[in-house]
Amino acid sequence: MAGRMHCRTHRCSPAAWLALGLSVVALNLSGADKVINLRLGTLAPRGTSYHKSLMSLGEKWRQVSGGAVRLTIFPDGTQGGEADMVGLMQTGNLDAGMLTAVGLSEIERAVTALQNMPMSFRSLDEADYVGAKLQPQLEQRLLAKGYVVLFWSDSGWVRFFSKTPLLHPDDLRKLKLFSWAGDIKAYDLWKASGFNPVALETAGIAQGLMSDTINVIPMPPFFALAGQLHEQTKYMLELNWAPLVGAVVVRKKSWDRVPPGAREAMLKVAAQTGRQIKADGRAESEAAVVAMVKRGLKVQKVSPEVEAEWRAAVEKVQGQIRGKMVPAEMYDEAQRLLKEYRATAGGKAK
Repeated sequence: MAGRMHCRTHRCSPAAWLALGLSVVALNLSGADKVINLRLGTLAPRGTSYHKSLMSLGEKWRQVSGGAVRLTIFPDGTQGGEADMVGLMQTGNLDAGMLTAVGLSEIERAVTALQNMPMSFRSLDEADYVGAKLQPQLEQRLLAKGYVVLFWSDSGWVRFFSKTPLLHPDDLRKLKLFSWAGDIKAYDLWKASGFNPVALETAGIAQGLMSDTINVIPMPPFFALAGQLHEQTKYMLELNWAPLVGAVVVRKKSWDRVPPGAREAMLKVAAQTGRQIKADGRAESEAAVVAMVKRGLKVQKVSPEVEAEWRAAVEKVQGQIRGKMVPAEMYDEAQRLLKEYRATAGGKAK
């Protein structure tokens, strides 16, 4: 401003113009320092609908915050597995993460009630009902641990993809089953139930299949297709094991840096993104099965008798799931809500 106050354009010396230019640069740098850069890690592959939705979220956040917030996304698990990403958030090296219940349970174990109860949910409508009831309480628990939930979502049903035909529980016991590294309780439960879990990070699945370290993986069909895993796992068991539930969370310390006036609009955009990701994820998982069948995937159909075998196998370990994998009070509440839903007209119609 001094340059404009003390000299006219035609009389300013080169030195004065230089001083004026430096002051403008200083002002611009000062403005740039006010941009809040939030770094988000995810296992979602680059270019998938999940990644694109997060990119769109970042652009909308930039707009509604008036350019005050920038979201930088690290896809493909470049920041490590989910436990690694939680560790990076705890140290402040990441601000946010899109995590499944496996990663979220590193922060708050009660989140496992949304996912780690095999065959408890008979439909995704049931999963939606229980989720809607439990999520507010879970959000408070996560907030107490220092994390703000931006949105919840899921990717539809987890199915078993295997190199050899798999239909009965005893077939699975003969195979080497991928188990998420870091989820020791799930690993121990598989082991105690007579199965052969192999603990790996998600990034190690493809190599594990190639080396035959593992030969069966539980995951939603969309991710099997995205990773081209169906080229090695030619069989899919059409059993609705559990929904793959997740959320995007941000460190409260990072969220508190966001201008207060922008937070409400950003949360609204995030909620819309979560709904879109859920709708896309469920639809794409169904479409992925069709696409993989065209490429040679063989779908193992499950009869009521076979389903009963799996339910009986799961029932034998309910005492270990309750209290060990899922906190007892949250397990009981989820089961109560399932009964509540099934007693309604909507539940009876399913």
